[in-house]
Amino acid sequence: MKKVLFLSTVLALASCKKEAVENPVENATENYSEGHSAEAKTPEALGKQIFEGQGNCISCHQADQKVVGPSIQEIAKIYKDKKGDIVTFLKGNADPIVDPDQFSVMKTNFPVTQAMSDEELKAIESYIYSHLK
Repeated sequence: MKKVLFLSTVLALASCKKEAVENPVENATENYSEGHSAEAKTPEALGKQIFEGQGNCISCHQADQKVVGPSIQEIAKIYKDKKGDIVTFLKGNADPIVDPDQFSVMKTNFPVTQAMSDEELKAIESYIYSHLK
């Protein structure tokens, strides 16, 4: 069931991703938790790895400019200023506080973030906050 959910998530992400998914069936067999902790030495490094890799967040969020979604810097600043909880939002349990007009686009990616462990979500949060200036 988890593999089927992940496969449908990979296909849903294709709407946000500029290039085609090379082999969604092969990619669908990977679990987010497998191997991430061993590869990344810090939560920030793990967050970057997920953000730019399997999470594919980078296709919509760049460091310092709005693409499809707000920049990572904007997300970090607004969540810090409003004392928001990025992890809760990524689990689908909080209202959007950054660019609510784009929420329908982000909502399509919740199956991806909801399949992640708390460790992985906290790592993404750490990576986002590392962009504060």
